[in-house]
Amino acid sequence: MAGSRAHGLYHRYSGRRHGLLRSGAGRQPTAARTGPRPPARAPADQAPHDLMVLSRALFDAPDEGEILRLAMDHIAAAGPYSAEAGYLTVGGDLVPSARNGRTHASAVGRRVRELAGQDGPVAVPGSPWGRAMGLRGLEGLHGYLVVTSRSRPTEAERSLLTTLVAHTAAALSVVFAHRRRYEDALELRRLREERTGLQGKLICAVAELGYERAVHALLAGVASSSGGEEAVTRALHGLTGLPALVEDRFGRLRSWTGPGRPDPYPEPDPGRRDEMLNAAAREAGPVRVEDRLVALVRLHGEILGVLALVDVRDEADEHTVFALGQAAESLSLELAHLRELADVERRLHRELADDLLAGTAGAGAYARSEAVGHDLHRSHYIVVVRWSNRTVDDSFAQAVGRAASAVGMRSLLTRRPGQVVLVADDRPPARALYEALARETGTRSGTIGVSAPCASPDGIPQHYQEAQRALDVRRHSRERYGATFFDELGLYRILGPGNDYRELETFVREWLGQLIDYDTRHHATMVETLSRYFDCGGNYDETAESLAIHRSTLRYRLQRIRDISGSDLADVEDRLNLQVATRVWRIVLGGPG
Repeated sequence: MAGSRAHGLYHRYSGRRHGLLRSGAGRQPTAARTGPRPPARAPADQAPHDLMVLSRALFDAPDEGEILRLAMDHIAAAGPYSAEAGYLTVGGDLVPSARNGRTHASAVGRRVRELAGQDGPVAVPGSPWGRAMGLRGLEGLHGYLVVTSRSRPTEAERSLLTTLVAHTAAALSVVFAHRRRYEDALELRRLREERTGLQGKLICAVAELGYERAVHALLAGVASSSGGEEAVTRALHGLTGLPALVEDRFGRLRSWTGPGRPDPYPEPDPGRRDEMLNAAAREAGPVRVEDRLVALVRLHGEILGVLALVDVRDEADEHTVFALGQAAESLSLELAHLRELADVERRLHRELADDLLAGTAGAGAYARSEAVGHDLHRSHYIVVVRWSNRTVDDSFAQAVGRAASAVGMRSLLTRRPGQVVLVADDRPPARALYEALARETGTRSGTIGVSAPCASPDGIPQHYQEAQRALDVRRHSRERYGATFFDELGLYRILGPGNDYRELETFVREWLGQLIDYDTRHHATMVETLSRYFDCGGNYDETAESLAIHRSTLRYRLQRIRDISGSDLADVEDRLNLQVATRVWRIVLGGPG
């Protein structure tokens, strides 16, 4: 580094003119920037004074190039000398001065290099005497002055020449020392700045490590507490100061901590939701989606949900992103653990429910129910769920379980072909369960049947048949979708065994067949009129009003019904059979009305 700078400074010296002036005999030489070169030979008493002035100029020179130029320009101050060439050591090599003569430059340069740092004679054609004199300092060789003379110098002249060379070398040593100190100062400053930078990085690294350890410790505490999703969102909100939330796979909110929770929470668009999940799945970490930072919660590649921070002002830094990523990993592990526990719990519940439906009871059943946290000593209801557009698999069974939990049911759950069965420990809110399942599945095409209360586990199989009966009656009624309780069926609890409706159809044809055929041929409503008449308890005014017809029209229709069917409405037996037939026709066989 020092050598390259010396080389640059050396080449700048040629444009400067720092000379020593003489204006005649008897006048003292003065230092000046410009002026004629000094005379080739000074009087003997003038030489020491000239050398002193030159020495001051050498030590005042700004760089080594200027020092060498001054020495070469004023070599005559030491005697009958001429400066043939000058060299400076730059980067371990001898670099010639721009003031060197070109006639013998290559030969002189070879000779100087042959001397290898020693003084020695130099043969220059036309000059009887020539010598290369090293410019040496404590640090080594600074360069060379090649001096020639028209005559052999005297001892005094050689002494003056040696003095001039020594002063030139000393001035070079001073310049080099100053430069080294300057460069050392620069290097020291650079090292100090580098040290400061490294210390700053170390402090940042320690702070980063401390922050990461704090995040790990906090989330580890959350995981050990088994606080679930709410514990994770609370911790993440505390770490970042931003609202934190968990959504399920479909975009439904499961947990929110922090201000600004929307109420009601917006319903997700399925298409946009899938597009967002697919885009996020292609990234390695959290991604920005509009005003949120989103991290997927995954288990073995399956997307379980989304953990997100609401960052409306785009304030999140790398610490926020790190905390979100770690929280997502922690939540994935937590959900995986909860899923394993849920799987075990569902299996135990399912096995117990299967055994109860099959008639297994006794002390063993009570012990197993206590092991899974279910009170088998309470009265129970059997609930049967069938959804027309859903395959009865684990996914649908879990949906039924979620809906049951949402409406506050405590139950054991299992599957049967085409249906999910719940053994509930209290009268279930069946209609609320139907609405919850409609929201879960996205369709209302489902039916729920509920048994009468069961006082002991021994009666569960029989009450399971009751729930199926309620389900079947509802499915074959005009309003086939919804929930029906067995104890609300009334007469239909004893109508027809299981799913065999042939006897019911025969009964209806026996009592209503002629009226049904008449209605079909004439587009009339005789059966509906008779059914409404029975529903209104035989009251003419109420029946006419409900049918939106005149009282006399109703009388006419009832007479036609007697004529067509051959039945007597005043006869108790005929009246009972006709009323039962209209009820079966309307509710069980799906007739209009």
